[in-house]
Amino acid sequence: MSAADRILLTGVRAFGRHGVLPEERAAGQEFVVDLELTLDLAVAAATDRVLATVHYGELAEAVVAAVERDPVDLIETLAQRIADVALEAELVDAVVVTVHKPSAPIPVPFADVAVRVERRRTGTVEPVVIAIGTNLGDRAETFAEAVAALQRLPGLTVDVVSSLHETVAVTRSGPDPDRPRYGNGVVVGRTSLAPEALLHRLLLIERTFGRVRAERWGDRTLDLDLIVQGDRRIDEPGLVLPHPRAHERAFVLSPWLEADPDAVLPGRGRVRHLLAALEAG
Repeated sequence: MSAADRILLTGVRAFGRHGVLPEERAAGQEFVVDLELTLDLAVAAATDRVLATVHYGELAEAVVAAVERDPVDLIETLAQRIADVALEAELVDAVVVTVHKPSAPIPVPFADVAVRVERRRTGTVEPVVIAIGTNLGDRAETFAEAVAALQRLPGLTVDVVSSLHETVAVTRSGPDPDRPRYGNGVVVGRTSLAPEALLHRLLLIERTFGRVRAERWGDRTLDLDLIVQGDRRIDEPGLVLPHPRAHERAFVLSPWLEADPDAVLPGRGRVRHLLAALEAG
């Protein structure tokens, strides 16, 4: 993530009844809120997808609702409340909230009084399974280099790497022994990245290996598939979790079972049983 990735939302105005004095609770006053969000905007910039960023309008409405809620004595408390609201957006890593109280009951001339708090998301880490496939060039070398690339990926920890399993190439019409054979493997690890961000990074790694996603069933230098991430269920264009065809792919299940003998594919059952069913025909 670039240190320059920020979203600024400033001057959000809302009416509230916050304050220590009874007259503040009775009459209420206007509060002004500024937010600075820290997040990774690389996916949004590359894909031009609204879902890859924060919806500014919805966030502004949530801030107004937080100010209009039940009153508190201190704007410090209000600032914390707003920070909690901002961090509910999964993509936000950190937020700086400034709450201005320009009509505070201060008995001397003043321009403004404000409180600024900075809060970071406590690291939420989820288990993740990534499948690796290659059938062009030196498969063992490509597999090792792909694993190394994943190990260098910020926000991803690789815990277990399967061995390389050799399998027959699968085309639209089924197995094709005349095509170059595949080397397949699986890494099991943990990630703090949102699924969209992780998938985008996997695609970038593929490109560094010369992968062009032109033919779905074609040969490829490197294929990285996000199989599961925690217990997430996602069905969006370009991203479905768990992977919709993992349960019917022995070349995924076999190395996965090797890496994690107790593995479970959410919604389908134990990987051990799924693989046994496939092998039984």
